[in-house]
Amino acid sequence: MTGLALTRGAQPLPPLTALPHPAAGPARPGRERSRRLYAVDGIRLLAALMVALHHYAGTRRVNQPHNLIWDRPVSDIMPTVFHVATYGWIGVEIFFVISGFVICMSCWGRTPRQFFVSRVIRLYPAYWFAVLFTTAVLAAAPGVWERLRLRDVLLNLTMLQSGSGVQNVDGVYWTLWSELRFYLLFLAVVATGLTYRKVVVFCCAWGAAAMLAPVSKWPLLELIANPEGAWYFIAGLALYLMHRFGQDVLLWGILAMSWLMAQKELGTRIDEVEHVSSWRGAVLIFTAFLLLMVSVALGHTDRIRWRWLATAGSLTYPLYLMHYAAGTAVISRLRDEMDPRLLVAAVLTGFLLLSWAVHRWVERPLAGAVKRGLEGAFGRVRGVGQGARG
Repeated sequence: MTGLALTRGAQPLPPLTALPHPAAGPARPGRERSRRLYAVDGIRLLAALMVALHHYAGTRRVNQPHNLIWDRPVSDIMPTVFHVATYGWIGVEIFFVISGFVICMSCWGRTPRQFFVSRVIRLYPAYWFAVLFTTAVLAAAPGVWERLRLRDVLLNLTMLQSGSGVQNVDGVYWTLWSELRFYLLFLAVVATGLTYRKVVVFCCAWGAAAMLAPVSKWPLLELIANPEGAWYFIAGLALYLMHRFGQDVLLWGILAMSWLMAQKELGTRIDEVEHVSSWRGAVLIFTAFLLLMVSVALGHTDRIRWRWLATAGSLTYPLYLMHYAAGTAVISRLRDEMDPRLLVAAVLTGFLLLSWAVHRWVERPLAGAVKRGLEGAFGRVRGVGQGARG
């Protein structure tokens, strides 16, 4: 989910009441969509590799005696790799922050229809392939993961299985449910036209709902507010506003609140899910990432224009979708045939190559076809509506 950046100006931020609707033109003189944020592409790929390494060599699951992936604890097989990989799960939180940043950037000045089409063509082509690919690999290499019934695999193709109480084909798909809820909430702001003030109000309102949801005991509020992920997305939104309009006390306040709430969520995830990493280490890594994103937002990384990073960024989504269940199934079959460090490196390299192939021969052709189909359908709907009014 990469996009084009906006060049930075040097004039002071206008008051909230003076901020223009996006249709009125750029936020400040000299600001235009002319640069890609290559640094963000690189960070996204690094986050995906962190998550993959964590799943292969740093989870509690792979560190249990007689586990089905390695047959013995990874901390015994490759202790140094294990201690590094235990923190790789933070890559998911990094994804959420980047998603807030990139979605806000790519939606500025777009209509709800454009927003909807852009999300469909970005999310579904690679996802459809990943569901079918993972199902095929698990059928060919059984024993590590439970195979789903055909009806559940087919429902997974909708990406709505979590809302239907159906198990994911691959466990990493749980993050897509958080992403979809974020898109649905943000669509309401996109529909009114994005401005600095509207996004700030959205951040504050969503943050308040996320704080109230756990104590309210209202399942619907918890579902919509997504308290486990909300503050990461809010941090990304604030960072993009900082990038587009410049820094101010209000944005720094939202970012600080996001950090404070995030450190609590990091601790909760360690206590309830991860167990193998420390709170201090997790907070240190997350803080370093946020500071790096602040540098991106303030334009300090604008000189990074390595075009290969754009390709690296395009591999991130397919890699994330395919690496876990299929990758661990492959490791379980080859663990006695290769050095474990070499095996992890080989599997990661293989999935990077496969991700490039999926991007080149699946995502791009399908995205174009789906986009043309959706735009044609919307055009017919508009034509029918105009004819009915006539």
